[in-house]
Amino acid sequence: MDRRSTLSGRVTGRARRTWAGALAAVLAASALTLTGLATDAAAADVNNAKNAGFESGLANWTCSANSGATVSSPVHGGSAALKATPAGQDNAKCSQTVAVKPSSTYTVSAWVQGGYAYLGASGTGTTDVSTWTPDSASWKQLSTTFTTGASTTSVTLYTHGWYGTAAYYADDISVFGPDGGGGGDPTPTIPAAPATPAVGTTTSSSVSLSWNTVSGATGYNVYRDGTKVLAVSGTSATVTGLAADTSYSFQVTATNAAGESPKSAAVTGRTATGGGGGGVVPKHAVTGYWQNFNNGATVQRLSQVQSQYDIIAVAFADATATPGTVTFNLDSAGLGGYTVDQFKADVAAKKAAGKKVIISVGGETGTVRVNDAASATNFANSVYSVMQTYGFDGVDIDLENGLNATYMTQALRSLSSKVGSSLIITMAPQTIDMQSTSNEYFKTALNIKDILTVVNMQYYNSGTMLGCDGKVYGQGSVDFLTALACIQLEGGLAPSQVGLGLPASSRAAGSGYVSPTIVNNALDCLTKGTNCGTFKPSRTYPDLRGAMTWSTNWDATAGNVWSNGVGAHVHALP
Repeated sequence: MDRRSTLSGRVTGRARRTWAGALAAVLAASALTLTGLATDAAAADVNNAKNAGFESGLANWTCSANSGATVSSPVHGGSAALKATPAGQDNAKCSQTVAVKPSSTYTVSAWVQGGYAYLGASGTGTTDVSTWTPDSASWKQLSTTFTTGASTTSVTLYTHGWYGTAAYYADDISVFGPDGGGGGDPTPTIPAAPATPAVGTTTSSSVSLSWNTVSGATGYNVYRDGTKVLAVSGTSATVTGLAADTSYSFQVTATNAAGESPKSAAVTGRTATGGGGGGVVPKHAVTGYWQNFNNGATVQRLSQVQSQYDIIAVAFADATATPGTVTFNLDSAGLGGYTVDQFKADVAAKKAAGKKVIISVGGETGTVRVNDAASATNFANSVYSVMQTYGFDGVDIDLENGLNATYMTQALRSLSSKVGSSLIITMAPQTIDMQSTSNEYFKTALNIKDILTVVNMQYYNSGTMLGCDGKVYGQGSVDFLTALACIQLEGGLAPSQVGLGLPASSRAAGSGYVSPTIVNNALDCLTKGTNCGTFKPSRTYPDLRGAMTWSTNWDATAGNVWSNGVGAHVHALP
């Protein structure tokens, strides 16, 4: 019924005035009552969950089987969110105890994304509640309500996924209702500005930065030449997409729910010369191959690899019956019972220590063939799958039985599009493969120069070869190393993409072993113009990447003489 029809009858004179006054009094009284109720509700109803947006990491939350972590992307609000990853026997349950009032009604809500996600409350003293959603590509809100029992003073708030399914994300979780007296997160104030950031590793397209922790900050913004380019949750970041041999000004601010701090003082970072991609590795790096088999060298677990090695290439991936497709099978029996879980944990530990761990494809007997579009796609997809499974940072191409530059280029660019700028790509051609830019290996390296990390040519098992001066040089001398490196350096690769690959001991290769002193002299000759042999390059290459050895196992067998000698020398280069 239309409310106006009840007021349309005849009301005249004093009666009209009396009725109108009574109505006004009733409405005024009602307004006072409603205003009071609204004030009481606003004072009473709060979000009783602590660290509801995960801006303080996992504080106040407990996640089963270490399944939870905070991430800076994707987030629903603020600068952090929960990422929880189920396993075959674990549903990635994250929970906290929330203080509530007895005999009160609460609304539980959360924003979720990703795999199957559940939200609920238990221990309510009445009927426990939960709600869920299947996979969601974008943020979706879950919500449910519960009423506490007459003596209930706390409930368990939780989220979880489903066994063996994809990770789920959760953010901005709320238990909204009367204040349970458990204390809420303190109202934040705008944090102070960070101290001047420090410049770390630089490449031709990136600059890494680090700065001090700011009290009360939940995130940080990075500015390049006055423009915001990154928002991160930690105290370090790498700014990518930069031009080579260029100086940039960087500043950092601290953020939280209250706002953003003033900018830090500016610091200047300059990118390296030349091309190249491949994540963040030291300006001068040491690469070592780790053997996934026992051939008489010291059997190692990945955790036992010398700390001098910056890039560890796991040798090798295995070819499958499908052209271009590779897989990785840990030789647990040959490595003394080393389990896959232990191996994965060791990969993660090496990465946490700042090392790069990559999967090597090929080897002396490797038969991986990438010679058409289909096998190129298979290669990219399978390498990416292996990387995802084991946590590898990239791939090493060590195909000693030839490759097709057109389709290997296609495969590696496809892999790069999946992984992004963090991808490490290394190559280990034989000396014959890098004698001319018309060779397939050399062409491949030049084709992917913008995403290539380093070519560590094998200066062993090769006999005599031509140097860049047209003269013939034999293994075992400084000249052999410098004159052949010169071909790559003058043939189009950036100095940061060239490394010297040598055996770790005389037992590691059929021929070509030289002492660490010879390797170091060659490094000095190429980078500084000192300690050269009869061949002296026309210029120096101070950005030369470093050296590689086969293998960390043979190095250990010889008492780590190679890594202690060459490794320390590489890291001391200017």
